Amino acid sequence: MDVILKLTIRQLTGGWRLTLLIALALLPIALALLVSVSLGEDETSNEEFIDALLDALLVSGVLPLVSLVLATAAFGNEVEDRTLAYLVLNPVPRYQIVLGKLLAVIAIGAPIIVVSGVIATVVGDGALGQKIVLLDSVFSAAAAVGIALLFGCVAYSAVFTWAGLISTRALPYGLVYILLWEGIVGSFLGGIRYLSVRGYTLGLVHGLDDVTFAELGDRAIEFPAALLGAIVVTVAFYLLATHRLQQMDVS
Repeated sequence: MDVILKLTIRQLTGGWRLTLLIALALLPIALALLVSVSLGEDETSNEEFIDALLDALLVSGVLPLVSLVLATAAFGNEVEDRTLAYLVLNPVPRYQIVLGKLLAVIAIGAPIIVVSGVIATVVGDGALGQKIVLLDSVFSAAAAVGIALLFGCVAYSAVFTWAGLISTRALPYGLVYILLWEGIVGSFLGGIRYLSVRGYTLGLVHGLDDVTFAELGDRAIEFPAALLGAIVVTVAFYLLATHRLQQMDVS
């Protein structure tokens, strides 16, 4: 499994992919810095800041897109090039192959996403109408965002790794899923949040720091449901990916 992990990391960090993802992750930081510098304390509210930066850009944009690009490519190249047979012929159980691929995606994606979210949260402190003035409050807000994004990254990575085994067009299908299910449908139908990685991520942010992110209360699901949902999705789609690899005709 270690060999698969290292090879997948090398594969996913080559070429244009890593540069594009880092550039994408810099957007929330740049926006937070721009807003913090250009606006006075009374010119924007905590709710507007959370809507624009945390929900719309970080949780609904950077998090799923970074996970999608990495995870669909984890198996996607082997499936598209029909070289998957060479991988599964190794004396490694299929569940370890899937685990190695999934861990590689998380090892690359999670630091990019979490660092982006934490820095944007700390920098964006200056844009809030109700500023976070205590250092421990800054740490609490940043930790809540970082932990929630980590869980979200793991769950999305499991979903899109499975998708990469299902179809060679997992990337465009994943974009449609993010836009429709996680975006439009999840925003207008409250019950969908219990079946949405975005809903789990926002629920974890609010549950971990319900003071700074009090405005998320009307859209965030309960903390236990969010935590359980993220874990269940991760385990379920890891098992589905393993089953799919076991059933595939790779000859």
